[in-house]
Amino acid sequence: MASLTFHPLTPDRWADLERLFGPERGADSCCWCMFWRLKRSEFHGMGKTARKAAFRKLVKSGAPLGILAYEGDTPIGWCAIAPRAATPALERSPVCKAVDEKPVWSITCFFVEPKARLDGVMDALIAAAVKHARRQGAEIVEAYPRDPGAARIDSASGYVGVVAPFLSQGFREAARRTPKRPVVRRYL
Repeated sequence: MASLTFHPLTPDRWADLERLFGPERGADSCCWCMFWRLKRSEFHGMGKTARKAAFRKLVKSGAPLGILAYEGDTPIGWCAIAPRAATPALERSPVCKAVDEKPVWSITCFFVEPKARLDGVMDALIAAAVKHARRQGAEIVEAYPRDPGAARIDSASGYVGVVAPFLSQGFREAARRTPKRPVVRRYL
């Protein structure tokens, strides 16, 4: 995937995100990347249209939200990365709660165009997300991927990523509260 380029999501790239996610679909589960940004009751209480509007408002605010991957001019991948404080639902997760008090940037989800899956896009997005966080002053990047062992997982379950590409890029396990969901960190 040497031809990929990466850009932070900014207001002028909203149409690209919408094209990637699908204007009605909002990625795999109509979440519009709001799952980790809201209390569960708020998330489930709003429909996909309200989630899309809420995420668009965040994009317009200029907050750091994530990275888009492009093949030529076509958006083919998304990685949500932001300061952990921007994703408060992580604190309420028994699996993803804070390891310590250190400030981290969190990678919380991926979405890759179905035709580009299994082509190394997730690996490339991880590397681009780390570079982006470093440029923003981050000292630690953290993620909460699945560890499927030898099993395959479907794309909806794999939205948080899988552990192997993180480990191959210098992330190390910082905690494991369940057998299949480690917390991994990379110190920059």
